[in-house]
Amino acid sequence: MTALIIDGKTIAAEVRAEWKVRADHLIAHGTTPGMAVIIVGNDPASKVYVANKVKACAELGLYSIHVELAADTTEAALLDAVERLNNDPKIHGILVQLPLPRHLDAHKVIEAINPDKDVDGFHEKNVGALVTGQTPFPSCTPYGVMVMLEKTGINIEGKHAVVVGRSNIVGKPMALMLLQKNATVTICTSKTVDLAKHTRDADILIAAVGRANFITGDMVKPGSVVIDVGINRNAEGKLVGDVDFASVKEVAGYITPVPGGVGPMTITMLVANTVRAAERLSARNT
Repeated sequence: MTALIIDGKTIAAEVRAEWKVRADHLIAHGTTPGMAVIIVGNDPASKVYVANKVKACAELGLYSIHVELAADTTEAALLDAVERLNNDPKIHGILVQLPLPRHLDAHKVIEAINPDKDVDGFHEKNVGALVTGQTPFPSCTPYGVMVMLEKTGINIEGKHAVVVGRSNIVGKPMALMLLQKNATVTICTSKTVDLAKHTRDADILIAAVGRANFITGDMVKPGSVVIDVGINRNAEGKLVGDVDFASVKEVAGYITPVPGGVGPMTITMLVANTVRAAERLSARNT
């Protein structure tokens, strides 16, 4: 068996086209959805991510700005920048590119974002609403995974989904979204005893642990769906995921590549959340 490749780029293009229709409707009625990205410092990877987000906005005809702050920016200055964007009527979505320099409190900064503009879905209000299935802004990476599964025609209901990783950005919200679709969900951590036992039981395996090639073919159930959220650099500097693609693709039924899998979906859902934020504000003002 060789796994079918889930092409994130193709699915992302399809989803962006759907959201462009909604964006065009807003624009035609006088509201151009706007997104602002704040980046602190000169991290090369962060700059690439920001550029990709701005490009995605341009593709849908959205207004976007990015605010660049020096690496030694004070917390007060960063919070001031957030507040200015909170009060800017042209901006419907705000995100602060993570990670931040160590001297800045990321939690405090995220909580300063108006939750109605929190298109990353990281604010406590939106995370809490996710627990009840009511959040308007699902966290973008797990949201993208869910849309990817849906577009691929993979049934989630009743399946055993195993999430490897418990981060606030991916692991925890991923588990909640899978639960909402009636999956049986197991979350594994770095302290899980006999991790391979759990991963081999998974009908759907989500790898979000941040370790290159961590999930190998002998850890995967034959015919299962393997979603690789990881983005790592190996010893040769090549971009790889948390899944050892070469060995796992010979066992799994479906697999996402790195790059070209989950990554394009994350940015797409960020744009979708921005359009949704503009729709909500427009509805409030009518």
